[in-house]
Amino acid sequence: MRSRTAPQRGFSLDYLMWLFTRISALAMYLFAFTGIVAALVMGARHQMDVVALLRWGYMPNPFHIQSTDVIDTALYDNGFWKVMGTLFILFAGTHGLNGLRVVLEDYLNPTWGRVLLRGLVFLIWLFMIIVGIYVLTASFMVAGTTSYHYCVGVAT
Repeated sequence: MRSRTAPQRGFSLDYLMWLFTRISALAMYLFAFTGIVAALVMGARHQMDVVALLRWGYMPNPFHIQSTDVIDTALYDNGFWKVMGTLFILFAGTHGLNGLRVVLEDYLNPTWGRVLLRGLVFLIWLFMIIVGIYVLTASFMVAGTTSYHYCVGVAT
């Protein structure tokens, strides 16, 4: 059995990702709390059920409010929610795939396999972020063309 070497002082990728994991977890709590409180302030306490409210809080997507009694969907379709959704996707995707990277590196020897898996995790992260942001922005584009009549099922 080999002895482990002591980590070097200073900043390294592992330390920065450890720090990012802690900060991103707090940021995701803050985003969810902000989404729920903002929806309640905008009238969700009378127009949404708890399921739609939590779904909106964790992923602000205009389609999450179409099955509710929200009359004015314009409040939920603006740049603030686009930024909140994009940041949530970035933080959650990076947080989760960094956890996957840590678990994989716990079971791999420091060989070329570790470098290969780091590259694979990065490609998966990149794909997830691109698809997530595309879906979010496309849903805002489509929801931006909707009106009250579309939301309640009346033909325009």
